[in-house]
Amino acid sequence: MPAPTLPASPAAPSAHRRTVRVTVVLLFAAWLVDYADRLVINLVLPSLGAEFDLDRTQQGLVVSAFFLAYALCQIPGGLLADRFGGRRVTLWALLTWSVFTALTGLAWSFAVLLALRFAFGAAEGIFPPAAMKVLVERTRPEERMSANGTVMSSNALAAVITPLAVAPLVAVFGWRSAFWSTAALGILALVAVRRWLPAPLPRTDSAEDAGGDAGGETARPALRAILRKGVLWRFALMMFGYNTIVWGLNTWVPSYLSEEHGVSLTSAGALIAVPALGAALATVLGGRLADRLGGHHRRIIVPGMTVAAVALLLMANAPSVLGFVVFGTVAVFAASLAYMPIFAVPLAGLSPASVGVGSAVVIFGGQVAGMIAPPVMGALADAFSFQVAFGFLVLGALIAAVMACLTPQDAAAFRAAADEPPSYPTLRTAKDSA
Repeated sequence: MPAPTLPASPAAPSAHRRTVRVTVVLLFAAWLVDYADRLVINLVLPSLGAEFDLDRTQQGLVVSAFFLAYALCQIPGGLLADRFGGRRVTLWALLTWSVFTALTGLAWSFAVLLALRFAFGAAEGIFPPAAMKVLVERTRPEERMSANGTVMSSNALAAVITPLAVAPLVAVFGWRSAFWSTAALGILALVAVRRWLPAPLPRTDSAEDAGGDAGGETARPALRAILRKGVLWRFALMMFGYNTIVWGLNTWVPSYLSEEHGVSLTSAGALIAVPALGAALATVLGGRLADRLGGHHRRIIVPGMTVAAVALLLMANAPSVLGFVVFGTVAVFAASLAYMPIFAVPLAGLSPASVGVGSAVVIFGGQVAGMIAPPVMGALADAFSFQVAFGFLVLGALIAAVMACLTPQDAAAFRAAADEPPSYPTLRTAKDSA
């Protein structure tokens, strides 16, 4: 497929346009591999269950082991990005997660599988805040959400490509081959980022010690002060609601189609690609709407989550595969409109020196959902039915909608609520240029 591009202002210098576009393409590729690595486990859960004799609750724990480590490493990842630079931490993450992905293909027991998934989650956990910092340092505020929307659409695109590519691979070579293949892609992404990522944009002020990587400890906001910003945790709860839907569906739809409707893994991969494509489009659209509205995420998230809640209930009770896929596509599209608007106000309101840790707090909320939703749904499916398990996802839509109404709607209101300074320079890091 053609590389993603991002429209830039006609008045923007060509060097700036190139920096934005190359950064977007490279981060798009890195996130594509990141998300594909996470999705592989969902597609091979039936194979893992058969080989290691796991019930649905145990299968859910395999998924949540990743998210436990992933959530715990969000804030340390933000600290590392703020301390050592987004580029450097991004490269560390790409290398280490590729190693643990490859090792997952060698797992020989349930306990080893849990340990490797936990280590893999820790390696991937430092990536999101580092990648966010890389983007912030190479874009201007007015184009940031559109750029990030394009980058993050890679997640939904990975959800389209991964089942289509992995299902036939597993059918021919077994489930272990899927992990080795994605590990190889991670190494390719590492080489590309290391070789071609542009330097950060030049600073627009003369205050070289205003904060960030090159500044001293007195210039960097204290971690405790950032974590005490209650407004950030409300955005984290919004992300928790959104990711409850996303990871609940990603984890259990393949198993549901296989166990309840007798759909083969290859056919299930093709069916899963349909809602995933809708999610990719909605992610980009959500980012553009957030830029156009200057935040005001409530206008997007409340109606989107209302539609998602209704569609999830219809999906859970659909009698046919066709109905399940149609209502599931509507639910995923409506929910995915919320993804970029959740980030819009915090990224516009946080100081450059706080972006790594601040964005990590928001992302942390989503990963807690990934840790909780899979085993809870597995237990509900074991105890009751898949219908009850999918109905549980409505709670995520409700949480996201309520938090959208209880959070500041623009950067100025966010700064007032978070007690942040009124304006910030564009951050340039000496370490990131190295």
